[in-house]
Amino acid sequence: MNFLDLLRQAERQNSSMLCVGLDPEPAKFPVAFKDDASKIYDFCAAIVDATADLVSAFKPQIAYFAANRAEDQLERLMAHMRRAAPGVPIILDAKRGDIGSTAEQYAKEAFERYGADAVTLSPFMGFDTIAPYLKYHGKGAFLLCRTSNPGGDDFQNQRLATVPGEPRLYEHIAQLAQGPWNLNGQLGLVVGATYPAEIERVRALAPTLPLLIPGVGAQGGDALATVRAGWREAGPIVVNSSRAVLYASHGADFAAAARQEAIRTRDVLQAAKAAA
Repeated sequence: MNFLDLLRQAERQNSSMLCVGLDPEPAKFPVAFKDDASKIYDFCAAIVDATADLVSAFKPQIAYFAANRAEDQLERLMAHMRRAAPGVPIILDAKRGDIGSTAEQYAKEAFERYGADAVTLSPFMGFDTIAPYLKYHGKGAFLLCRTSNPGGDDFQNQRLATVPGEPRLYEHIAQLAQGPWNLNGQLGLVVGATYPAEIERVRALAPTLPLLIPGVGAQGGDALATVRAGWREAGPIVVNSSRAVLYASHGADFAAAARQEAIRTRDVLQAAKAAA
């Protein structure tokens, strides 16, 4: 199956739009693992095992592994997710954006070294930075569009006077991703839960693309507003929660607490979908 098929299947199978982000910070680990970077795999694998039947995707953030010299642990974790949750797609959160042969190497890293089903990318250097990823048929690529951080306004919310209709930059990205850039139906968009009005605008411009929506949970995004703005029958959403799930407890019960928080968030999202 391609990425979109896998995502839809996981959403149906687990009755979930929840994505658990794997952003391991040893300083925040439970007492038994605290400040021990060699335990990144053990911590993340326990979270995966506790939530595998509750999610539509997992999203490891590569910087948290690389900063701790734990790329080998990420490789082990990717293999573990394949075994423990074979029907759940894995989105490698890398936010790469470079040209030519460098982009080809980043694509190889994401899809061959780590075996991800999809990757996050920055589109701001143009389509030639995206094209190498689209050569991997069946894989997905989520383009940064309207991100959850306040600084996103610096560029994403600016109007483009040289484009007909003077769309805002994030609107132009959504139009490109829905249209001429989406050669093989592989693209999705990253839109932040902290801006539900912009989610709704992106959905209007890109009615069939999957949306990866971070910002629910610790960042304060409203789950009900997010689902109402973004979910459509033709366009799935993947709502990410990282810290709220990972660090639900700092005790020996951390995995059980993560499961309970994942259940709570999943159920809130499903209720919002039913009410939408």
